[in-house]
Amino acid sequence: MTVLVTGASGFVGAEVTARLTAAGHRVLAVVHRNADLVRNNGRKLTAGPGLLTRLTGDITRPGLGLSDDDRRLAAGADRIVHCAAVTDFGLPPGRYERVNVEGTRHVLGLALGARTPLVHVGTAYVCGERDGIAYEDELDLGQRPGNDYEKSKLAAETLVRKAAADGLPVTVVRPSIVTGATRTGRVRDHKTVYPVLRVLTRGLVRTVPGHHDAVLDLVPVDRVADLVTEAATRFRDAEGRTLHAVGHELTLRDMSDVLAEYPSLHVPRFVPPSAFSATALPGRERPYYDRVVSLYAPYFRRRVRFDAAHAEAFGHRPPATGAHAYLRRLLDHCLATGYLGPPPGKEPAVRPDGSTHR
Repeated sequence: MTVLVTGASGFVGAEVTARLTAAGHRVLAVVHRNADLVRNNGRKLTAGPGLLTRLTGDITRPGLGLSDDDRRLAAGADRIVHCAAVTDFGLPPGRYERVNVEGTRHVLGLALGARTPLVHVGTAYVCGERDGIAYEDELDLGQRPGNDYEKSKLAAETLVRKAAADGLPVTVVRPSIVTGATRTGRVRDHKTVYPVLRVLTRGLVRTVPGHHDAVLDLVPVDRVADLVTEAATRFRDAEGRTLHAVGHELTLRDMSDVLAEYPSLHVPRFVPPSAFSATALPGRERPYYDRVVSLYAPYFRRRVRFDAAHAEAFGHRPPATGAHAYLRRLLDHCLATGYLGPPPGKEPAVRPDGSTHR
């Protein structure tokens, strides 16, 4: 099978590409500026036994900006897996519109031209600002997106749903907050929740608006890549479904409890959003709040949990367990690499669950 993967050099896309080539499939890897495909373990991707063909393109342009020869190759793909997206917070709205919305429109144009089955990678946070259970079949319920990223992904998935209604075979996979590897906590890119974790654990902002029972859903990148890959290779079973790729549910209280185990890390003080005022922060904290913490405010007040019944039935995988131990592995890796500050000198103690802390 030949699979065209957009965003093939990205955090999720590189792992999906690795799995597809390892299974013997040919991957047409659409890359933009970065021609190197680096896996989450830091090693360059070595294809095999399947073939890997890099296509230089730009999803913000019609036809993905591919050359005529590459466009002919793409037209022969058996599947398209659309991973490419801007996921950083705080960018100009136009950036999300160009990449996440118009980019998806251009991918759909390619898919519709040859009626190529599409696996679209969205986000579980299209649910917007809400509490309660977010179900896989739901999309536009009139919700308010938490930020421009979520707004763009909602618009993109709406385009995908319209294409499906027009007859395009489609599967949607919605990850939650994509983080490090299940067993090691290792992460290639310190994006998603990592920047705000760094600011808070260094004590750069000590008081944060948030509900103690607000829920962060952290999903290991390998769990996401496994589900996306399976959706592509078992498309007949996945077609028409929306699958939540979700992982470990942690309340802010859970997070605080785990952080308190680490003497070198600051534990932020969460206060009800109604009682918080950014103007009351010390002057040295305000810039960090404005530039980083405020971008994540919706995630600290949402009491939302994601239903994953379809994903669990499709993938035959039980829900993730051991949320506290998983968070410790993420923190341990960040400490070992110096991301959360200089690593302490002595070797850490090892817990029975394999995680460590100082």
